[in-house]
Amino acid sequence: MSAKPNNRFTAIRKKIKDFPAGPGLYFMKAAKEKVLYIGKAKNLRSRVSSYFHPAGEIATSRGPKIAEMVSKVKDVDFMETKSDVDAVLAEARLIKDIRPPYNTVLIDDKTFPYLEITTAQDFPGVYITRKPKPAGSRLFGPFTNVKELRQVLVILQKIFRFRTCRLEISEKDEKSRFFRPCLLYSIRQCTAPCAAKIDKNEYKKNINDFIRFLKSKRSTILRKLRKQMAQASAATEYEKAAALRDRIRLIERLDRRGSPDENVQPEVFAAEPAKALEQLQGLLQKQEPIRIIEGIDVAHISGTDAVGSLVKFIDGRPFKSGYRRFKIKAVEGIDDYAMISEVIRRRYKYALAGEELWPDLILIDGGLGHLRAAQAVLEQLNAPPVKIAAIAKREEDIYIQAASTPLKLPRTSPALKLLQYVRDEAHRFAQHYHHILRSKKITGKNR
Repeated sequence: MSAKPNNRFTAIRKKIKDFPAGPGLYFMKAAKEKVLYIGKAKNLRSRVSSYFHPAGEIATSRGPKIAEMVSKVKDVDFMETKSDVDAVLAEARLIKDIRPPYNTVLIDDKTFPYLEITTAQDFPGVYITRKPKPAGSRLFGPFTNVKELRQVLVILQKIFRFRTCRLEISEKDEKSRFFRPCLLYSIRQCTAPCAAKIDKNEYKKNINDFIRFLKSKRSTILRKLRKQMAQASAATEYEKAAALRDRIRLIERLDRRGSPDENVQPEVFAAEPAKALEQLQGLLQKQEPIRIIEGIDVAHISGTDAVGSLVKFIDGRPFKSGYRRFKIKAVEGIDDYAMISEVIRRRYKYALAGEELWPDLILIDGGLGHLRAAQAVLEQLNAPPVKIAAIAKREEDIYIQAASTPLKLPRTSPALKLLQYVRDEAHRFAQHYHHILRSKKITGKNR
């Protein structure tokens, strides 16, 4: 190894000594802040330092591809997380966003699963799914380990006896009492609402108990299982004790999950693109089909570390190579309108110069004020006509140019779902960049 890499690695090793010993993400960076690799670790300091041993040892222990990557590293950075579960979820999201060249997994569209309870039904079912219902369900997750989730669901079904079948069951169906329930009823793992073996109110009480169990620390059941394990061990029933131990561990691992709001997976809730785009074309009264949509959002805390994001969708699907991040440079304090204006100005000067295509729709995360701020900048730039819309959170009102009254679409509308997808993707992309900047500046995609 030459003296130059030695000097570089010496500086990196010195920096790693100040890394935390807790969970988080680490970033291997080449020249110009380009991210080569994103990894997760339970102990950041220990994990990252393991890369910077002599090259021969890295090649032997990690393989030639990792050795090649390490040879290009100019700097390393980190981002702390609250737990290793948060690290797993954040790693997957950032790899999809940044697409580092040495990350060979997690760059596809695979998502983490949820536990879904169909609370709007007379007799709610409990399912593991990567594609939840658009409405009428209670979600827990996303979970980081689907195999463990399946195992623990079997245990919990024995306790709460909920159904996992996909039958349509109605309390008003008088024929159900002639229905023959499946084996799960015989082994006391389901209360068989399909065969009217339990009424609606009693069944829903079981489901509500199950929901409370998922939301709580589960101390009562765990205490009972630990007592049974101790009794089995004292009676030298070691196989039974081991089975109870495994059951306890699985239930404890229910906490290895994120939350639907904080760990957003927008692609999970996407509408069918063709139908959504057709409906959107009619709503915007455009003669030509809508193919390119660009979503814009900003993020900051009390005006500090402000960032902007731009996401691009082509034919209703994310086009990750078109995503951009912007560190806000010209705005001080809290002024979302001015921040939106800066992002619009910096983004579309490239399109005006003929370097990039114009979108068919620009979607702003915000309300009427945000839309007018964006429109004013485009008018100042003498930009060609382009449709602009804004979608406000909570009420999900959609504002369109030249209309002071917002559109209110049904929650099941494909067009609304597509706009929400674009909005949520822009919001998530901005939030991730904001959190990264607060910790370490890791990406060179700013313009």
